[in-house]
Amino acid sequence: MLALIIFIVTLGLVIWQPKGLGIGWSALGGALIALAFGVVQWSDVGIVWDIVWDATFTFVALIIISLILDRAGFFGWAALHVARLGNGQGHLLFPMIVILGAFISAFFANDGAALLLTPIVIAILLRLKFSPPSALAFIIATGFIADTASLPLVTSNLVNIVSANYFDIGFGRYAAVMVPVNIVSVIATLAVLWVVYARHIPRQYSMDDLSTPASAIEDPLVFKAAFPLLALLLMAYFATESLGLHISLVTGTAALLLMAIASRFWQGGRGAVVSVLDVVRHAPWQIVLFSIGMYLVVYGLGNAGLTAYGAQVLNWLGQQGAIVATLGTGFLSAIVASIMNNMPATLVGALAIDSAQVPEATRELMIYANVIGNDLGPKFTPIGSLATLLWLHVLAEKDYKISWGQYMKIGLLITPPVLLATLLALVFWLPYLPNSY
Repeated sequence: MLALIIFIVTLGLVIWQPKGLGIGWSALGGALIALAFGVVQWSDVGIVWDIVWDATFTFVALIIISLILDRAGFFGWAALHVARLGNGQGHLLFPMIVILGAFISAFFANDGAALLLTPIVIAILLRLKFSPPSALAFIIATGFIADTASLPLVTSNLVNIVSANYFDIGFGRYAAVMVPVNIVSVIATLAVLWVVYARHIPRQYSMDDLSTPASAIEDPLVFKAAFPLLALLLMAYFATESLGLHISLVTGTAALLLMAIASRFWQGGRGAVVSVLDVVRHAPWQIVLFSIGMYLVVYGLGNAGLTAYGAQVLNWLGQQGAIVATLGTGFLSAIVASIMNNMPATLVGALAIDSAQVPEATRELMIYANVIGNDLGPKFTPIGSLATLLWLHVLAEKDYKISWGQYMKIGLLITPPVLLATLLALVFWLPYLPNSY
């Protein structure tokens, strides 16, 4: 009971953030209280840190890369290109914005997509003079695609990195499983969004109101370096897998290289457009504290019996066949993530799967179903993922306010069919791949 109370209070502070209290400090405070009352032991700190450190620093490095590219005008250039490719047709622009969001989420993580794409899309919508209902359709689309398209690569979501590291899944194996599954998720998301919002999308928009893509570029050197750097980074993920290098090391190296280019390191800073110091200062360092703190609090729930209970449920699901096991694990993970946030929910699911006594083939399905549930499922509620909280924060700053009630109506409408389609895609695709065990 004490572990549950500490968790509820900690989560409440993370969501509420009284007087601007950072999510990291709230989570760390909860962890210290759990330690003080013996809910977790000091030995658990090392266990949790071993699980989360690689994921956390990979995420920070990706966000630094994203912020530098954003300030250089990379994403603004991409969005304006998409708007021009829409050729003045609203019904063409809508799916193209969704696809752009999917690509950004895949390569720059879901939080990066929510943080960077949303203000750019809003700026374009204002320039095009879209009506509020029309603008809302595009804004909702950017918010949802950030999470629903965050499956394909290990680095596309913090959840993916934690799961891959915990179960020792290689970058290549993960991509082989999840890239096709992610395609289904993106198509399903677009289909559902289209059904819900097609009537609000304007048929035509004026191309004269759009700036040229080149006008968005603030730092030509960083912009030119972005394409080869990102290509090399992606290749490095696959190439270094056999060497056993941590993903954070590879991503961190790319981040340092981009920082050197942006800061004009070889010129002593002369000619720099982007303030690297400012970017580093605004990197999500609170996430580092949040990761260790919140995961420790959740580990306390595991010590109190939550993991054992979860394992019992998964044991039962595993006896019902591949489809029931996959759908059950995915939807259960989604519900837990919606209640407690997907980052701690991922650990709960991973620990439960690790403890469950199920066949290896079923276990692998459950591992990926847990990832899908924690990537897509958090869209049920505003607290489900940090990407959603970031997205709502960005909207509030732009005077687009969406209440929790409004959000949950949308979330409960869009999420279930997308989650169902994606989990079914996993069930039918995974057996075609060679067994990894």
